[in-house]
Amino acid sequence: MWFPIVEPDPNHTKLRLSREGLEAISRITTPIAAVAVIGPYRSGKSFLLNQLLSLSCYEGFGVGHMRDTKTKGIWVWGTPLELEIDGVKTSIIYLDTEGFESVGKSNVYDDRIFALATVMSSVLIYNLPETIREADISRLSFAVELAEEFYGRVKGQDVAFEPSKLLWLIQRDFLQGKSVKEMVDEALKHVPNEDGNKNIDQVNQIRDSLAIMGDNSTAFSLPQPHLMRTKLCDLKDEDLDSTYVARRDQLKKLVASILRPKIVQGKTLNGKEFISFLEQILDALNKGEIPSTGSLVEVFNKGIVERCVKLYNERMVRLRLPTSEESLRTSHETAHDEALKAFDAQHFGRQHAKKSVDQLDEQMQEVYKNFVLANEYQSSKLCEALYTKCEDDMDHLQTLRLPSMAKFTAGFVHCNQSFEHQCVGPSKQNYEQRLTKMMGKARSLFIKEYNNRLFNWLVGFSLVMVIVGRFIIKFILLEMAAWILFIFLETYTRMFWTAESLYYNPVWHFIVGTWETVVYSPVLDLDRWAIPIVCIIAMCVLYWRCYGKRKHGTSWILPMYNNQKNGRNRERSE
Repeated sequence: MWFPIVEPDPNHTKLRLSREGLEAISRITTPIAAVAVIGPYRSGKSFLLNQLLSLSCYEGFGVGHMRDTKTKGIWVWGTPLELEIDGVKTSIIYLDTEGFESVGKSNVYDDRIFALATVMSSVLIYNLPETIREADISRLSFAVELAEEFYGRVKGQDVAFEPSKLLWLIQRDFLQGKSVKEMVDEALKHVPNEDGNKNIDQVNQIRDSLAIMGDNSTAFSLPQPHLMRTKLCDLKDEDLDSTYVARRDQLKKLVASILRPKIVQGKTLNGKEFISFLEQILDALNKGEIPSTGSLVEVFNKGIVERCVKLYNERMVRLRLPTSEESLRTSHETAHDEALKAFDAQHFGRQHAKKSVDQLDEQMQEVYKNFVLANEYQSSKLCEALYTKCEDDMDHLQTLRLPSMAKFTAGFVHCNQSFEHQCVGPSKQNYEQRLTKMMGKARSLFIKEYNNRLFNWLVGFSLVMVIVGRFIIKFILLEMAAWILFIFLETYTRMFWTAESLYYNPVWHFIVGTWETVVYSPVLDLDRWAIPIVCIIAMCVLYWRCYGKRKHGTSWILPMYNNQKNGRNRERSE
């Protein structure tokens, strides 16, 4: 039984799938090889297919002169033949196509039928009655382009996509002393073009291009089966011309010898995969006003482009953001080159593949732009956080309980270093400028307040030491030293030093150096530990005042204040 797989639309300009035939193909689970017969209207294509299938007209494809159901679109024989090819069980399907140049059809429709049969089939039988016409050679331009784009590239390599093998079949009783191969070669010779006619140049270019098909084409002749052509369907093999029967059997063997499973993207196709492949081709052919090799190349390369973009994206995702613009650009270039190499290794076509390369490059550039924007965002986010932290640290250093230039400088350097190492990406330069201004202002403000705050601290410290030496530990030398420091700070410095000269005076530098050594060092930060240390000292003094002195008495080596109470109660000596 035969079924339609591709049908014309009502306007007879485009093609559409027929689910009836697709269901028959979808059941095939083994690799598929397709044999398609094309040719002019009423050239005997359906009869030829029945002969290849060893079926009568009543069993096989409908023959035009005896039935009204002449072929429209593309039909498939519903029961595939099984053949072992290179040790692989293969299902052979036979396709009958609508004839060229029939009434009521556009040339574009004929071109679509030819293009679809060329791409679908493993063996394409070009059935020609009697001779090769110029129109037949022109129509082969599509097959030539396919050969240039696909077969020419993969020849001698792992086959990614190979157009069908072309079998010139000329049905004629005599060839004027020439073999069918000589007849084909003669038809493909250059047409003289002394006037430089562009149309003739184009035809001659097709003739030149056909040479590249080389091993991909075969010529074969088949004599007429019987003089009474209208009664062929009622004749059996013994009624047919014996020469025809012998040549027909040779043709069967020839077709079987050149048959190979259909390979697309490096793998053979089963029934469901063949249907998916057919849908891709039909969609590409129907999109354009005329079928073109370029449109088919785009269809086949679409999946490869998507895989290469995915590969590019996977390589770029490995990069941790934010990063420097140079690092991002280098990663982009590396991933871009890797994706292009992957495309070069897999893509279809040579000339028309450039459009797919442009699409791939365009899509990768779009992905790269997204990474650039993401990098700018992440860089701004990170640098803003570091800048804010430095700003908070500078504000904290401005309000130290014990002013320390050493601690401020250490915090200043640490902030600069952490920002320099951690802030990366395109926002770094902008935030570096902001940080420099902020740090400069913070440093100027700290220096401006430093001397005054330190002077006030020393004055306050001297008064505290006076009280401690006089009333708490009653250590006269400590009290005297504190008074000297207080008098020196409040009188001598104000009388003989101005605020400006104070900063440059060596004595003041000595005082500042001593203060800095006591207040801050890598081992001890007195600003942090001053209160705990003072509390501990106060507790020790309190303990000594309350218990230690009562229990052990005084044993100070240095002079202490006299205890008047003990002096009055002491007995006089005789």
